[in-house]
Amino acid sequence: MRIVLILEYDGSNYCGWQRQPTGCSIQDQLEIALSRIAQDDIRVITAGRTDTGVHALYQVIHFDTLVRRPLSAWIRGVNAFLPKDIAVLWAGEISENFHARYSAFERHYQYLLLNRPTRPGCHDRKVGWFHEPLDLHRMKIGAGKLIGEHDFSAFRAAECQAKSAIRKLTRLDISQHGNMFVFDLVANGFLHHMVRNILGCLIYVGKGKYPPNWIQILLESRDRSMAAPTFSPAGLYLSGISYDRKWNLPHPDQNFGIANCLQIT
Repeated sequence: MRIVLILEYDGSNYCGWQRQPTGCSIQDQLEIALSRIAQDDIRVITAGRTDTGVHALYQVIHFDTLVRRPLSAWIRGVNAFLPKDIAVLWAGEISENFHARYSAFERHYQYLLLNRPTRPGCHDRKVGWFHEPLDLHRMKIGAGKLIGEHDFSAFRAAECQAKSAIRKLTRLDISQHGNMFVFDLVANGFLHHMVRNILGCLIYVGKGKYPPNWIQILLESRDRSMAAPTFSPAGLYLSGISYDRKWNLPHPDQNFGIANCLQIT
């Protein structure tokens, strides 16, 4: 039997998603809780691994088990054994043809950036922060250069293990809500640190260090050394995974959105 779960978590206190020998990851905590409910060893497959300090509002995993439990046990029962900053939102039984990673055709990320002279207090580790004024229009022009299918080598981490740097970015929207900027990104896949590297470069454009067409120059250069430093993980959220409707998974609608989460209007 294959079970699929949708999770949310605050990644601040963890060394990322992927299981580690030290037990410091979100996957470690989830597998411990699932195994306690199943009274058997459970190992999970995720739609996408998040890095240290990165959060999720809509993470999808699946696992196989011979143990039968009511779906409520995979939600409320598992939540009883999870730390307070990790929660199962939804559970369902699904065909063994479903795969959390390979059945997905798009990933959605959102980044929340506080733009003011003083650092955050209330939302520390929940938002990114930049102290100099940013120009929304300049950043939007720069962002438009990245839409489409490209080689994103200039925006990948040096340790990225992906075989190809070609990705199709279908959405990069930026909106401003007072002193908060929300960046919405959708692609068929993301390279290691790709979102945070894009953010760093758009911030350089927004503060006036480079013109918007610098983003196009970077993209065509395929040279990571020309780009801005990798930006903070604090404001980055995995906000959705897209699957074919035949799987009947809940849609990552506004209830999972970062603006809703932090009450931004």
